[in-house]
Amino acid sequence: MAVPLVLCLTLLFPLIAQLLARPIAARVDPRWATWLLTGVAVALAATSGAALTLVALAAVIKVPLIAQLGRWSPAIIDRGDPTSTVVAIIAGILLGTALTAVVRFAVRRGQALVEAFRHARGLPGRGQLVVTRDATADAYTVPGRPGRIVVSAGMLDTLDDAGRAALLAHERAHLVGRHYAFTSVARLAAAANPLLRPVADAVEYTVERWADERAAQAVGDRRLVAETIARAAIAAKHHDARRAPAAALGAVFAWIGAPRFVPKHSRRPAVRAAGPVPRRVAALLAPPLGRRWILQAAVAVIAIIAGLCALDAAHDLHELLESASYVPHH
Repeated sequence: MAVPLVLCLTLLFPLIAQLLARPIAARVDPRWATWLLTGVAVALAATSGAALTLVALAAVIKVPLIAQLGRWSPAIIDRGDPTSTVVAIIAGILLGTALTAVVRFAVRRGQALVEAFRHARGLPGRGQLVVTRDATADAYTVPGRPGRIVVSAGMLDTLDDAGRAALLAHERAHLVGRHYAFTSVARLAAAANPLLRPVADAVEYTVERWADERAAQAVGDRRLVAETIARAAIAAKHHDARRAPAAALGAVFAWIGAPRFVPKHSRRPAVRAAGPVPRRVAALLAPPLGRRWILQAAVAVIAIIAGLCALDAAHDLHELLESASYVPHH
């Protein structure tokens, strides 16, 4: 497998996805953006992992003992695969690091999801909505069977009836859309290839925007949802709300460390420098976003090309092994 192809699959394509993640998160309808960015993250993580695996395999089959066991001719393999030993070692180290990171993340996220489901079952009552007596302003969703919406008394006191309706509509959108699954999958891809972290950040932003838009559709008032988001965020920040790790999987209004993306209509420097909540508010005060087919097509093409390159590299390795095969004489 050629070194330039490995670099494209592991470095170049993820870097291009980084550059496109920002405009997609800011300019594309959030539902479509979430699906697209999550899919691209998975595709690029898979192709980069495949590239490293193929390079490592190409080096392994050059080992005399392995070549003998596989009945391959070392001379033909050497001529057909010019990959140096140093490159193969680096690829092996990167592959091992990626696999370790994926396993660790999967275990941690799996434990958090189990805790979330257990927490959802342990909440009082049987309805979807759970109101706590906590004076701290807080609101979040807990995935489970069934998923629950947890709202504190302090948050309800912060909002009027219309604002409460907008808040609950936003939370229901998180549950119905299973947004925790999108963020989990995107973060898993980023664990496999750290260059995809900005794409995963974009997914965490777009699921919030997705819920914002669904809430606006439910209550029929985009400005109301924008005002509710602002009031809830200010109240949550003022009270410094603390959530359990499981609850943080479905956090809604005050996502600490959320990515910073700017809607296309937000040209002012003050808006571009603001946090995610002001940008979400600005997006709701502007007309709904479209699908932006050109941006979506650009990202999809990158994922497709990366997949085709990985398949072509695998096919080349397969042909090399076939040409190097021999039948031992007895």
